[in-house]
Amino acid sequence: MAPMEAGELSEEHEELRATVRRFAQEEVAPVVAEYYEHGSFPYALVQKMGEMGLFGLPFPEEYGGMGGDVFALCLAIEELARVDSSLAVTLEAAVGLGAMPIYRFGTETQRGRWLPSLCAGSALGAFGLTEPGGGSDAAGTRTTAARDGDAWVVNGSKAFITNSGTDITAFVTVTAVTGRAGDGRPSISTIVVPTGTPGFTVAPGYSKVGWCASDTHELAFDDCRVPLDHLLGEEGRGYPQCLSVLDAGRVAIAALSVGLAQGCVDECVRHLSEREAFGRTLGESQFLQFKLSDMDARTHVARLAYYEAARRLTTGRPFKREAAIAKLVASDAAMVNAREATQIFGGYGFMNETPAGRFYRDAKVLEIGEGTSEVLRMVIARHLGFGGTRGGPGEA
Repeated sequence: MAPMEAGELSEEHEELRATVRRFAQEEVAPVVAEYYEHGSFPYALVQKMGEMGLFGLPFPEEYGGMGGDVFALCLAIEELARVDSSLAVTLEAAVGLGAMPIYRFGTETQRGRWLPSLCAGSALGAFGLTEPGGGSDAAGTRTTAARDGDAWVVNGSKAFITNSGTDITAFVTVTAVTGRAGDGRPSISTIVVPTGTPGFTVAPGYSKVGWCASDTHELAFDDCRVPLDHLLGEEGRGYPQCLSVLDAGRVAIAALSVGLAQGCVDECVRHLSEREAFGRTLGESQFLQFKLSDMDARTHVARLAYYEAARRLTTGRPFKREAAIAKLVASDAAMVNAREATQIFGGYGFMNETPAGRFYRDAKVLEIGEGTSEVLRMVIARHLGFGGTRGGPGEA
């Protein structure tokens, strides 16, 4: 069921939201700081999320899913991000980038092979699009895949790939040049490369500013052979496939951004109600009340934006523009709210063990991943009738 008008939730969606909220507060919040500090992947929490059915939310029951929709997934991501963005992006990437391309573009054989374990959360999939020298230029893919008998031989590298090096990662779907189109442009396809394939190397995890409890790696492919039936969808259709994946991913990242922005509000309400200075609580200061009111308004507007994008996505209507707007507005709200929350917390906001400190470190990447804010403005400008310069993942 799609999100209802005026931001209302159906009974099913509200029940899901409340369930994930309890999980985030009772099981994630008490332990996440330790995972974050040590940069370790939260396997135990991921297992519990799998048992809750979160990884299968938008998929049909025949594949082990919950029979829900993308909006349900967005609600779960938002509620997790109110406490921790690392776990939220683990879910977002596992579903939106790992499993969803298999479901949308794969054959029935491929769906039956990979989706059940992905929906159960016992395995994770990753999506290898970004390259070390590519950034936002998705059409500039340099990784190649050449036919050799009954296999594709993949060569190249990918960067900043989420969920690509965990103990339960099953595969990475990579974009690769498989030929040339009639006009000479590279023909890009998507190919599933299982973990452990000879020639597939996962580099050590990055030392990141934020999202410290999520899994992110650079990947290398050196004469990596995978069966021909690991081609995902039609040969040469990889570029539009990845654009479609990015559009839907922007809605989910907008939801994550809203969750972080709301988490900043939650923490500041608590802090202003408890913290005393000069003989009164900080919440009695009208200046701080106004600052918090702006944070709350910013979050509310961003939530409505992603609800609208999700509504259009789940009802099969065009949503590229709305997804770009939602992600642009929500990531800005997250960044501003994180900065304001850190200021409100003062010295405590500069400490990693406080949620405010973690929110501040986690917020910046939201203006970069799944389309930078500059690329999103390009997308919106095109919908206003301005062509601009070719290039970048915002182009259809």
